[in-house]
Amino acid sequence: MATTAADGTAQPTANEKFFRYFQHEVTDLQDQMSRIENTASSGGERADAVDHCLSAIARLSNEVQDASSYIPAYDQRTYGDAIKALNTKLQDVRAVHAPRQKFSFKNKSLFSAQKNPSAISLNDAADMADQKRKQIPGHLSDVSNNSSYVNTPASNLTPSREKDQEEAEKQDSGTEATQPSNDASKNTLSPTTARTIRQPSFSQSTSVTISDHDNIHIVLPTAASHATSSGTVSNLSHSIIDLSPPTTTTNGQPFATLTLKNISHSLIICGHVSGAAHLTNIKNSVLVVAARQFRMHDSANCAVYLLATSRPIIEDCYEIRFAPLPQAYMTERDQDVDNKWANVDDFKWLRNEPSPHWRVLEPGERVGEGVWREVVPGGPDLGVEEILKAVKGEG
Repeated sequence: MATTAADGTAQPTANEKFFRYFQHEVTDLQDQMSRIENTASSGGERADAVDHCLSAIARLSNEVQDASSYIPAYDQRTYGDAIKALNTKLQDVRAVHAPRQKFSFKNKSLFSAQKNPSAISLNDAADMADQKRKQIPGHLSDVSNNSSYVNTPASNLTPSREKDQEEAEKQDSGTEATQPSNDASKNTLSPTTARTIRQPSFSQSTSVTISDHDNIHIVLPTAASHATSSGTVSNLSHSIIDLSPPTTTTNGQPFATLTLKNISHSLIICGHVSGAAHLTNIKNSVLVVAARQFRMHDSANCAVYLLATSRPIIEDCYEIRFAPLPQAYMTERDQDVDNKWANVDDFKWLRNEPSPHWRVLEPGERVGEGVWREVVPGGPDLGVEEILKAVKGEG
């Protein structure tokens, strides 16, 4: 049963924390599988999406086994049934959307999706979860994904000038401008060490991938408003990435999901995410995130400026400091959101006392609004190092 804190509020038990975490994961996986149909099959994107779901289901199954010491046997069976249902659903999705093979013999018995008779349906799993969820004190209901999103303080070029800017950078710096990908569904920036502010065009993309950069300042242009089905930022150091502008356009959308991994000594402004923001192996960095779900793994020494509509989750993390989303990145609708930025669940700290792995960033330690509005957007006298020093002033 739940314990009671000094202020009289009920504190969830380890079993209740895991249940809430499990429900977040199941919801996120269902969202990912529902988007596979709209994922481009060219360039291996759809196969990557399926593989990502498979690995997430396997990880969730392992986490259920790891938590078996404090999860009742009945709950373990419920979790097992839900995982079986997820596997069955994913196999059905993969069978429906698998690319049609040419010049091959077909055998219906080989290609038909076999459903495990012991697996419950996703609806059944959801019903079971809903019934139990109502028994948890202080349960947090999901917030609608239909929310408005942030205005970036950065000065943006219009889409018609993006190409001119890239050409100008190529001539002025002697660095080859990033060429658009041949695959219109996925635009990936190639490695570079340019120091100027870059605004690569993603106007014909459905997703954004930025990887393998050092000492670069990238601002995603408003022309990328149709490239937010998913986003991935990885393998960066000493860089500044601003992903927020596409969500400010009239027809723009927040990222459905966002993945950050293998990032060090950088500033990442994530914009808004309607689903989950997954962060793995982030070190010595500053993050600005607005998401329905925030999940951080294997990270250390980071300042997180956060707006989250569900309780943030960390695991295997150390020296993480949390603060609310700066006003510079908030919209009018954000002002009315119940921001749970400080209600962090540490899944590697199941004791009743506060986790030593994270703390609240005190007001005097936080980056000032003037820095977010005037320094972070950059300028002729504000390079990557100057901006990083300004936002890391909290120590």
